[in-house]
Amino acid sequence: MPSAHPAALMAVHSRGAAYDLVLLAHVLAGLVALGAVAAAGLSALALRRWGPTSEPVRRYYRPGVNWAGRILFGVPVLGVVLMAMSHGDWTFADGWITAGLTLWAVAAVAAEMVLWPAERRLQAAVGDDGTPDPGLRSQCLQVAWTASALAVVLVAASVVMVTK
Repeated sequence: MPSAHPAALMAVHSRGAAYDLVLLAHVLAGLVALGAVAAAGLSALALRRWGPTSEPVRRYYRPGVNWAGRILFGVPVLGVVLMAMSHGDWTFADGWITAGLTLWAVAAVAAEMVLWPAERRLQAAVGDDGTPDPGLRSQCLQVAWTASALAVVLVAASVVMVTK
């Protein structure tokens, strides 16, 4: 698509209420995913500082899947729906879409391979009898650092999307 004024692009791509709702869902999914990643890092730091006997920490590390974090997978799905609703104006060939998807893929792979498995290990450590595991502090740091890196990647992807 040739270069145009951003306001003109918004007018062209404003396709009505359905488009606006999908766009809102796409943005909210990204924000929830970013919030879930940040919460994982902050909770790991709280666990490292206060230990598994702190009630808020125990509540966060209850056994189960981090469903809020899995919202991360809804972001590209909704993005593809938005591309379909753009009637061909936006495609995978657009650099900003490719960059955003690449950053998202990095975040998703790191979350699945590093962050969430480490978080499950912390859940198991907190769910035990309350005796601190000697490796708990290093696992907390791993989660905190990974969450921080993922937050940076997700913010970068958001900046790519918003600046377009």
